[in-house]
Amino acid sequence: MYLSKTEAAVLPTTLVAAPRPPAPPAAKRRIWPMLGPAFVAAVAYVDPGNFATNFSGGAAFGYTLLWVIVAANLMAMLIQTLTAKLGLATGRDLATLCRERLPRRLTWVLWLQAEAVAIATDLAEIVGGAVALHLLFGVPLPVGGLITAVVAFALLAAQSRGHRPFERVITGLLLVVGLGFGYTLVGAGVDLGGVAGGMVPSFEGQESIVLATGILGATVMPHVIYVHSALTPGRYGDVVTAGRTQGGRRRLLRAQRLDVVLAMGLAGLVNAAMLIIAAQLFTGGGQADTLEGVHTGLGDQLGSGAAIAFALALLASGFASSSVGTHAGQVVMAGFLRRHIPVLARRLVTLTPALAVLVFGGDPTTALVWSQVVLSFGIPFALVPLLWLTSRRDLMGGWVNRRGTTLAGCGVAALIIGLNAHLILGLALG
Repeated sequence: MYLSKTEAAVLPTTLVAAPRPPAPPAAKRRIWPMLGPAFVAAVAYVDPGNFATNFSGGAAFGYTLLWVIVAANLMAMLIQTLTAKLGLATGRDLATLCRERLPRRLTWVLWLQAEAVAIATDLAEIVGGAVALHLLFGVPLPVGGLITAVVAFALLAAQSRGHRPFERVITGLLLVVGLGFGYTLVGAGVDLGGVAGGMVPSFEGQESIVLATGILGATVMPHVIYVHSALTPGRYGDVVTAGRTQGGRRRLLRAQRLDVVLAMGLAGLVNAAMLIIAAQLFTGGGQADTLEGVHTGLGDQLGSGAAIAFALALLASGFASSSVGTHAGQVVMAGFLRRHIPVLARRLVTLTPALAVLVFGGDPTTALVWSQVVLSFGIPFALVPLLWLTSRRDLMGGWVNRRGTTLAGCGVAALIIGLNAHLILGLALG
């Protein structure tokens, strides 16, 4: 077969100009299987401590502290993006890298404060689950605390089947929390003027600063800074190969950023809904002083459906966040000390303060709020090493932070430290 001169001249142009075939559908969907780790971390951002601080803040000060929730959620997005990137870039978690690159004495200090954070975290999660079981089924609080701990072990056992089953269970429980508050918010309504006013940064006395610090500690949870960095190494089969090229890094970073935005965005909406519901229904009243009071108040004002939705959301939150907290304790112990102790043994240690509150009749809601204040003081101990590590090119290579990212992270750390210092000074001066 022979081509004419005209045909021969046209043929190369046709070949060059031909459009590239569309990417197969499977390639377009490749980013979705990478999602999941941030949803596990996000459960800690809607744990029972959030219930206590958000409802207390909304009832006492209306919409005033809504800006704290929004700001804390934006901080959480930045922090969780950095910790996920650290795991992707290095293949190791934050606690392990601290042990490898920091002086031994400093490592021990970081481990001790991380264990204190674990105790405060367990207190919130166990107490919250116990209160939910009491509200739904009349289970005595100490028994409910033990049931919550047992369920946490059962959920954690899903990890033995791979990361996907555990992520699906936790994400499902997170959706239960979200649907519960979505249903209640529809009944409570929203004051758009109040929302606009609540976005202006302000405080109303020392108590509002305590609650703001609690909201910050409940939202930016220090233990998930450790655990999220442990969820991403080995999470993607091609991370080592893909991470060596700019295109591969871009794809992986896009996946984890989408993961963080979706998960933290959902958590932020849930937290805002809690405060808005409290501001709408309980401002100026005493019903939101306790979780039991919130449950009763929702039933009185919106009907039994809202009360049940609240209790179910609290139960799902307690179960899910308790299992994530247990996993975080394992990550911290293995990373800082290279030691593994039986999960049951370390769980009994962190469980004791929570059971003491339940057995000896302490006020669960007050204990929840102050546990979140303790968590706020723990944030810098995880955040400062995270910023230092992710800004080191010798460790991160092409994954290293941009200067603007590091500056933004330093601004967040300075803000948190300043708020904590202001709280201590205010309490000291009465």
